[in-house]
Amino acid sequence: MKKIIDKYSGECLYFEKDKSGLSVYIMPRKDYTGSYAVFATKYGSVDSEFIVPNEDGITKVPDGIAHYLEHKMFDQPDGSNVFEKFSKYGGEANAYTSFNMTAYLFSATEHFYENLETLMDYVQSPYFTKESVQKEQGIIAQEIGMYDDNASWRLFFNFLGLLYHNNPVKLDIAGTVDSISKIDENLLYKCYNTFYNLSNMTLFVTGNLEPEKTLEVIQKNIKNTKPFDTEIKRIYPNEPKTVAGKFKTQKISVSMPMFMIGWKDNDVGFSGKRLLKKSIEMEILLEMIFGKGSALYNELYGAGLINQSFSFEFAPQKEYSYIEIDGQSENPKAVYERVCAHIKKLKERGFLETDFERIKKVIWGDYIRSFNDIEGYSNTFITMSLLDINYFDYFEEYQKITFNDILTRFSQQFCEDLCVMSEIQPDKEEN
Repeated sequence: MKKIIDKYSGECLYFEKDKSGLSVYIMPRKDYTGSYAVFATKYGSVDSEFIVPNEDGITKVPDGIAHYLEHKMFDQPDGSNVFEKFSKYGGEANAYTSFNMTAYLFSATEHFYENLETLMDYVQSPYFTKESVQKEQGIIAQEIGMYDDNASWRLFFNFLGLLYHNNPVKLDIAGTVDSISKIDENLLYKCYNTFYNLSNMTLFVTGNLEPEKTLEVIQKNIKNTKPFDTEIKRIYPNEPKTVAGKFKTQKISVSMPMFMIGWKDNDVGFSGKRLLKKSIEMEILLEMIFGKGSALYNELYGAGLINQSFSFEFAPQKEYSYIEIDGQSENPKAVYERVCAHIKKLKERGFLETDFERIKKVIWGDYIRSFNDIEGYSNTFITMSLLDINYFDYFEEYQKITFNDILTRFSQQFCEDLCVMSEIQPDKEEN
């Protein structure tokens, strides 16, 4: 294994590229009682059109199939229950599907290696029948219906619908009742055999463990040893640089209006260290503009326009990215107007370099503290790894960032024409 030591945090990371193509990362944490593992594939809801390695034709599958496949992976050929296996060894298991990734995970305070074997076994043991797939349609249809009435979910997807004309990120991760009705066991096996090839997967484990023994257990439990010799070709529609809309309001039964304001980012098409550096620049910049120590935050909070729910985020991906701020407010449009006015003022007056230096140190402190949260750090690490980023390269890119980089990034990212707002207003008739 390749051993990497971060001289700034003191943490140690082991890496192995198995002959199966699986990327394995092991981070021992001797002072922790708990352990955590994430087994992820670079396959999410946006990957509905693709070319399988060594095939010529394009495969197009129904929306929501990645999420559907995640659900079905818990079915076992022998009829056993995966969660019962984890419980037997004191492990807590879960899984999730995002736009670009499907992840299977567990946490445990004991029997780490037995839990790891269980994780690797079921993720590599697909079992789909016509009857079980049809049964799942009703379950997922109910889930879709629940999200249709979820204010936060609708706020978010209305927001994405304003940002994007064609990019599939605007589509619900679970698909629609109509799209999932077209899913059968053959399509599930097709997607599994394509995206769950180990050359498209990453395993990250951390906790109180022995690196050599952990790698031995992993290699012993690898079932598919034939990696793809070429990458999966993912096909996405062309996306205009403009936004698809500016404002959208939806009425749902909520006690207080909600808002999500954001900017479409057209600086996309790359990954690796370049994307990592950009992400850190955005961390610093957003904290300078929207953080609790910023003039804008104090103005909005002082005027009673936001509360403690206020948050902000930069979502970096290779094919798309965006900035968003969200929260609750009695007057979302007033928040939007003040945010836009403040951005305009910053473009005229600029930033203070002293603020940049202070916030840059804060961001570094946040990164160091992130090692204390082994679950949060693991999920961030594996998300980054699927973007060809080694999160241990953080300081290398962090120290390159200058005040001029922040000024350039600000002028590129905050364009008034690319700003949108989604809001949820209380449905007074329901209330």
